[in-house]
Amino acid sequence: METPDAFEIIRRTPSERTRHLVSAIAGYRETRAADHHQRETAGLVVPLIISLGTPFRIALGREPHEADRVGSFAAGLYAGPVDIRSDGSAACVQVDFTPLGAYRCLGGAVVDLCARMVDAGDVFRAAGRALVERVRATPSWHARFDLVEDFVASRDDFAPSPAIAYAWRRLAATGGAARIAGLAEEIGWSRTHLAERFRVEIGVGPKRIARMMRFRRACVQAQVQAEAAGRWARIAASCGYADQAHLIREFVALAGEPPGAWARRVALRDPRLRQPDDPAFG
Repeated sequence: METPDAFEIIRRTPSERTRHLVSAIAGYRETRAADHHQRETAGLVVPLIISLGTPFRIALGREPHEADRVGSFAAGLYAGPVDIRSDGSAACVQVDFTPLGAYRCLGGAVVDLCARMVDAGDVFRAAGRALVERVRATPSWHARFDLVEDFVASRDDFAPSPAIAYAWRRLAATGGAARIAGLAEEIGWSRTHLAERFRVEIGVGPKRIARMMRFRRACVQAQVQAEAAGRWARIAASCGYADQAHLIREFVALAGEPPGAWARRVALRDPRLRQPDDPAFG
């Protein structure tokens, strides 16, 4: 799989006013014309992309085609691989909302983003269209970052319910291993009500979130253990999979390829593409 070999990435650590909403802010620009292909695995961020160059071609769970070009957009959680094509002239600012941060800025509209890419103007209306135009007209990366931070901070309008915030933190702390029924009992809700509220505030139910968290935990452990003998069986047991075959099926579903192929691809990927908060990039 090809990856861009001529590009720049500029990153900004979110400031005090936005770090409870977003996990990363970055600028990306390709510098040499070529056909590039990247694959992202199922992730736990809600990205906002402001296009500054040739639109990417992006498809969920399949090879993107010419009709899959997207400009500036927001995308919700998706439990599967995302394939991205670019022509060497792509550029963008990317803001990665945490799922709770996405709710704080979008409220119940997060549901409409799940497994979809929606034009930024449709997501944020006139304010979103104005932001895209202002960012495009601004030549400096850091001035662009100031604009998007101002925008994000101004939209912190919806507080997630304490129960959902607690359930999210418990799932994250256990790498998706916490029992959903146990969480519902701790909160004092029925499991059905917990699932309904999760879908309203996160976009998908807690069972799917736990599945994605287990997968991300397996990715992290695979990076740590490198090529150690028997690592996939150990990772499967450590991350709560029934057996190694179960782990393999999950990689095929969420990464688009078996774990060995995923590991080889990640090892060849330019380290600049690593997300600072996610050692299991790819």
